[in-house]
Amino acid sequence: MKKMNLKRAAFIFLTTGILCFSASFLNGQPQEKSTGRIRIASCQFPVSADIRSNYRFIEAQITEAKLKKADIVHFPECALSGYPGTDMQTMENFNWTLLHQMTDSVCAVAGKLKIWVVLGSLHRLGGNNKPHNSLYLITPEGKIADRYDKRFCTSTDLKYCSPGDHFVTFDLKGLKCGLLICYDIRFPELYREYRKLGADMIFQSFYNAKADRGSIHPLIMPITAQGHAGVNYFYMSLTNSCAPMSWPCHFITPDGLIQNKLAPDEPGILISDIDLSLKYYDASGEFRPDVLKGKLNSGTLVKDSLSTNRTKIY
Repeated sequence: MKKMNLKRAAFIFLTTGILCFSASFLNGQPQEKSTGRIRIASCQFPVSADIRSNYRFIEAQITEAKLKKADIVHFPECALSGYPGTDMQTMENFNWTLLHQMTDSVCAVAGKLKIWVVLGSLHRLGGNNKPHNSLYLITPEGKIADRYDKRFCTSTDLKYCSPGDHFVTFDLKGLKCGLLICYDIRFPELYREYRKLGADMIFQSFYNAKADRGSIHPLIMPITAQGHAGVNYFYMSLTNSCAPMSWPCHFITPDGLIQNKLAPDEPGILISDIDLSLKYYDASGEFRPDVLKGKLNSGTLVKDSLSTNRTKIY
């Protein structure tokens, strides 16, 4: 009897160990513990057409973010490639080979330091198709797990880039995260869709730099993001190039308030901590689930002729 119990115990121990091992290496990737807590490093530097210079900033900031115990590093739009239409006026003779080499190098740094990276760059397409303006999602194993392509390109963007057609979500220690790029901010439908997908956090990369003096972007971009965050109950990391005439990285909490931001016009890293157990003011939270299902009023509608007749007071 004792021998049978020992064998059974050994079997249970071995089976449990295998199950735990399998769960922790789901899809061939080590799965991080679901704590609901992450540390974000939102980065800014003066993005330029010089891919090697951009890479040096990126490598240094990933390293600094790791030293500051960040789980994920978030870079601006076109951080590695430079931004077409501003940093370069034509894509003719663009050095795709160098861009691919430097992208591999960023992946290698992420893998070496075991850290997530959201990298803004251009993604080359085949034939005569214009590239995507993209965010690469790089895992702590140094692999590209997914890619978000800017869905709403400005009219100038469309001269250089092809628009995207999909959302990207990923799980990071129990937080469901989504990706967006710059001009996407003008379209609240995108944020509503991410809310429907259950996103807790939006990483949004911008290139609002080298603007004409008097540009309203430094005033309206962060406050527009605040509105999206508060209405949808998201955390949001906003990154931007810090070339002259820009606005700095911001971190926004789900109540729509700015938790912190960097100084403008200088390279830096904004460290922000998220804890899903913390609760924030959410004025629309009670009725948002109904709204997402298409019910565009609170409470119960009444059937009353004095309600349906809208041209009389009695």
